[in-house]
This record gives sequence, C-alpha cells and structure tokens, in this order.
Amino acid sequence: MSKKKVRVEFRKNRQKRKRVKDITRGFHDDPAASADLTSSERVRAKGDLSRYRTIVRASAANQSDDTFGPVGPDTDLDQCLLGTILRVEGLNNTVLSDDGKRFRCQVRRILKTLSIDQRHPVAVGDRVRIRPENDETGWIERIEPRRSALMRGYRRRGHLIAANIDQILIVSGFEEPGIKPALIDRYLVAAQRGGVRPVLVFNKSDLVDLAAAQWVLGLYAQLGYETILTSARTGQGLERLRKLIRKGITAFSGQSGVGKSSLLNAIEPGLNLKVGEVSSWTSKGKHTTTTAELIELECGSLVIDTPGLRQFELWEIPPREIEGGFLEFHPFVPQCKFPDCTHRTEQGCAVRSAVVEGLVTECRYESYTKMLEQEKDKLENE
Repeated sequence: MSKKKVRVEFRKNRQKRKRVKDITRGFHDDPAASADLTSSERVRAKGDLSRYRTIVRASAANQSDDTFGPVGPDTDLDQCLLGTILRVEGLNNTVLSDDGKRFRCQVRRILKTLSIDQRHPVAVGDRVRIRPENDETGWIERIEPRRSALMRGYRRRGHLIAANIDQILIVSGFEEPGIKPALIDRYLVAAQRGGVRPVLVFNKSDLVDLAAAQWVLGLYAQLGYETILTSARTGQGLERLRKLIRKGITAFSGQSGVGKSSLLNAIEPGLNLKVGEVSSWTSKGKHTTTTAELIELECGSLVIDTPGLRQFELWEIPPREIEGGFLEFHPFVPQCKFPDCTHRTEQGCAVRSAVVEGLVTECRYESYTKMLEQEKDKLENE
C-alpha cells in the first residue's frame, strides 16, 4: 500500500470566508455596484485564495481509478475493525464486522471531503475500516478498495448504488410500468464500466402474451446477455433465480414498481419485504423500498434489495468509452476508417454500415447516439 497526497476542496459549508462586518457600509457607499454582479459571479476579494486542504491518503499500488481504489486518509488502523456495510440510511450506516458484531456507524467528515462529488461516500456492500466507540456505535475511518461498483448520475453528483457485487439483476416489468430498452441499455453500460455481470430479468410475465414479449428477449439474448422470464405470482423462473443467486453477492435493481421485492419474497417466503404498486396517474412505481439493504437468505445467498429508480444517468463515463457497453459494436469498431470514430457522421464508419445491413439493430444504435449526445452536452455545460 503506497501513499499519495491529494488536494481537495472543503465542503460547501467550509468554503465561506469570514464575514466582513462593514459589508452594508460598502453597499451604501456605492449602491450602483450591486447591479454589476451576476447570480453566478464568485464574490472574492482580489488576492483571496480558494480554500483547499492536503490529505495524505492510502492508495493501492495497482489502483489508478478512485472509484475502485481505497478512500481515506493514511491513519493508524490498528484499533479498527474490518467489516461490510449492510445498510445505508441517512447518516447512519449498519456495519457487520468480520467477527459478527453489528455497529451503527457514521462516516468521518474527511471521507465526505474526499468524495465531494458523490451523493454519499459509502454504499451497501462496501468493505470498510471502523473504529468502535462502544459495543454498538463507531466511526467509518476508511473505505477499502472496491472490486466492482454500480454508479449512476443524480443531480450532477455520483450515486453509488452498490459496491463489491458479483452480478446485477436488472429487473423490468411487463405492463406496469412497462419495458424500457433505453433504461436497460444505460444499466448495461454502467455495469460494464463498473465490472459487474448483468442479468436481465423480465418480470410480470403473467400479464402479457409471451409471443408478444419475444422481441425484447431475443434482442438481448442474441447479444449474449442472460435473460430470465419471471412471475412472482405464478412462480415462473423462480427456481432459475434461486440457482443464479447462490454464489457471490447479487443486487436487484430497476424501476420502481417492477417487482424486485415481490421476487425476493417469492424466492424466500417469510422475508416479508414491503411491496408497492404503480401509480395510475404517472404510470411510475411508488417507492416502497427506501434504502438499499444487504440480506442473507436462509439458503445462504447474499442479495441487495435496492430502491426503485425513476431515471438512470451515466456517471463519469467519457463519451468515447460508451461504445464499450454495446457488445454488438465490438467486431466493427476496428474496421472504422478513423480511430476516433464516434459512429455518428464520419465517413467510412463500419458501425453505421452494420446498422444499414441489419447486423446492429436500429433501436440499440439510437440508444447509443442518445447517450453519446447527452454525455457530450454534460461536458460542454460543465
């Protein structure tokens, strides 16, 4: 484990300068000056410096990506316990130590500073070092390197959905709220980026004509993704799900109202997770699961039940790397005339030719171009 120094901004409530007591006097001396200010202007006196701090943080020698590297200052960890985060709820994090004890922990402010661009510095599944205060409470001192991570963008910040998972079951629901291929494609790109194996679960199969559902099953199955047709009501596909989640840690994710909690209740009767319904007004699911939780089933399987999402934005994926999440593009990308081809308007683009020839579906290509444009717009507006 090597060390490196990083310069980080103070959090917003630590950025402000000390108040100057004569601010109103200055306004009365020159009231017209206020009209020259804009709402986005940085009010800082000439010569003032923005406030940063230097932190010596631990870093694994083979880790260059901060998403997967350790997060935390280089401190003495002799009195710390290693554990796994089971639940994140507001400021409180439930941590199960490796010796079987549960602690209610809060995150050190320094970790929030190091993860200032994220909604929360930790997530369910994270391996952390905690310093106990007593038998029930403690402080999270460091986040260990992540072997995988599923992230999305949310209000210009990163939202870490789950960490150190082996696979993600991307659950969609026939009928309420319906299959949304564009949302599935975003999940697939994020999973590929985060090193997570995706499995597509199409739930509520009892509500549709299966012949009409074959188009979406075939669309992703022919790309090599594992697809499962399920129904919590009839039991279809449940035995296959039980076998699938036996090894490793599996996260269930998807829109609100697709039936993630219902599937878990059907897999293990007696689990009694709360379930909801889809709003008839918005056609969107109502949030029933409000926080992610790592659950150990009686069969020994480890699953994470996550809150339903109404949107899924990509987070910190360069536009050039989006094509990596579209497996059908891979054979054609090397054949493009230009090495930096974006597969939009360039001459000699092999991917666009594949679309014309029917080797790449138009709906998947359109999904790619929309993601590309949205990520480029983000960069231009930063």
